[in-house]
Amino acid sequence: MKLFGGKNKKDQRQEPETGPQVTLLIGGMHCASCGLLIDDELEEVPGVRSARTDVRSGRSTIRLEGTVTVDTDALVAAVERAGDYTAQPVG
Repeated sequence: MKLFGGKNKKDQRQEPETGPQVTLLIGGMHCASCGLLIDDELEEVPGVRSARTDVRSGRSTIRLEGTVTVDTDALVAAVERAGDYTAQPVG
């Protein structure tokens, strides 16, 4: 939790979801906790505003800050750091 007016992740997740995005196909997920672990790891990548991983569809939608370009290899590496998961960009 951040104090003195800073935003924590819960606050960020309530903001409108607009701007550039990247979608990844995720393999190896079994439950909602898997998706949350992946989201947390992706949100640590510089330039990522938010990540939403849907276990049922096997996709993660990553929203980026403004016009920031994030290397998809960095996003894939973040997914792999979260556990025994695989990721590949869609499109």
